[in-house]
Amino acid sequence: MDIQSIKNRFGIIGNSPELNYALQVAAQVANTDLTVLIIGDSGVGKEAFSSIIHSLSSRKHNPFIAVNCGAIPEGTIDSELFGHERGSFTGAVDARKGYFETVNGGTIFLDEIGEMPLGTQARLLRVLEAGEYIRVGSSKVQKTDVRVIAATNKDLLQLVQQNKFREDLYYRLSTVPIRVPSLSQRKEDIVLLFRKFAADFADKYKTPSVQLEEDAKTLLLTYPWPGNVRELKNIAEQISVLSPEKTISAKELSRYLQPYSNNRLPAVVAHQNQQEFQNEREILYKLFFDMKKDVNELKKMFLEVLQNPAVAEQNPTFINNLKDLKSGHESFQALAQPMHIDLPAPVSIQPQQGVPITIGVDNNIHDHEEVEESLNIMDKEKELIIKALKKHKSKRKDAALDLGISERTLYRKLKEYDIEEL
Repeated sequence: MDIQSIKNRFGIIGNSPELNYALQVAAQVANTDLTVLIIGDSGVGKEAFSSIIHSLSSRKHNPFIAVNCGAIPEGTIDSELFGHERGSFTGAVDARKGYFETVNGGTIFLDEIGEMPLGTQARLLRVLEAGEYIRVGSSKVQKTDVRVIAATNKDLLQLVQQNKFREDLYYRLSTVPIRVPSLSQRKEDIVLLFRKFAADFADKYKTPSVQLEEDAKTLLLTYPWPGNVRELKNIAEQISVLSPEKTISAKELSRYLQPYSNNRLPAVVAHQNQQEFQNEREILYKLFFDMKKDVNELKKMFLEVLQNPAVAEQNPTFINNLKDLKSGHESFQALAQPMHIDLPAPVSIQPQQGVPITIGVDNNIHDHEEVEESLNIMDKEKELIIKALKKHKSKRKDAALDLGISERTLYRKLKEYDIEEL
């Protein structure tokens, strides 16, 4: 079946090269049993592509089911997909077949596959590799012959790097990837789609079809369409029902569009700054832990020197260890200085042949007291909050933005640390 016939049969509007290529790949892979991964932003029509693949396949007379993995609770998704035995968990009063059993011989469309829990991912991988699954609460292996089509609006490779998605499952799913273009990538189709939606709603509501003036068409093309085709359809329906005029100008059209392009850019920049601050804070916390470990080792060395001054002469690596700790302290101090964090003074090491090492202590002291600056994260967090409030003159909104947290979280921290308004 050629591309135009597919468009006519399934109501696909548009002539962009990206859309035509995606339809071509779907038509070529339809008559095979290969697993397909449909990739695209929310609202581009990924489920329509799954229907196209199933309808053009040899399984077209067998069942087809679409499952939204993000809409099923984590505790029940295994039961929904693979079924369960009676008494396998609380509430399982009867045995139940899962989708992979009821759709045997057909096609299952797993939408939002990136939301699937890791445990369920392992079960799905077994189905894809061997066509086998086990009901929840059972030990009996069952067979199934189901073609899997998955879809996602997330970057699965990024989720793999974050250990939120199995790498082996990713490569097993993406045997044939199909990328559905977003509406902003197929601008030549926007006006055509609007006309089609406007005509459909005019017929549905028995009203004259709305027409767009040239400046309104230009506005449609410049709008970013974050909701893609779904958003465009909603706009067409709103105008068809609510607009008193049937010839739409740009001014009239702008009333129905979200001010996305005007007010989102500062939010993105703020998010980037917040992310950078978050990364710096995580690095600082790690250095706190490393430094605390070094301080504990340094205390142990101090005690050895105080109890046995000859230990340095007997152990040539002792001085080198102290120098390494001193160097690490100086590096950490250089990093922390721009963030206004006070650190202990560096250790002074001046070894002489035959003379006991003195590290900030009197040789005549027999009893000593260990004084250590607190490296508790909560103390440092409290200190940063106080400094941020002082910096922004007690304006909690600005202080929260500077700290990279929400104003609500800042309010909770003020209560938690008993910090009074400055």
